[in-house]
Amino acid sequence: MTREERHALLGPEMVAWIHQRVKEAPEPSDEAVAELRRILTRPAGRVPVADAA
Repeated sequence: MTREERHALLGPEMVAWIHQRVKEAPEPSDEAVAELRRILTRPAGRVPVADAA
């Protein structure tokens, strides 16, 4: 879904509300960022190994 499609679906008031809530959210801790980075870069928990073919 493109940004324009999301905006059309949600409407400008909801998009503005979401942006305001994001501004109010506290910055994540360094530990939370490290954990999320690990999860998002290796979602299965393992580093993929290239085939020796």
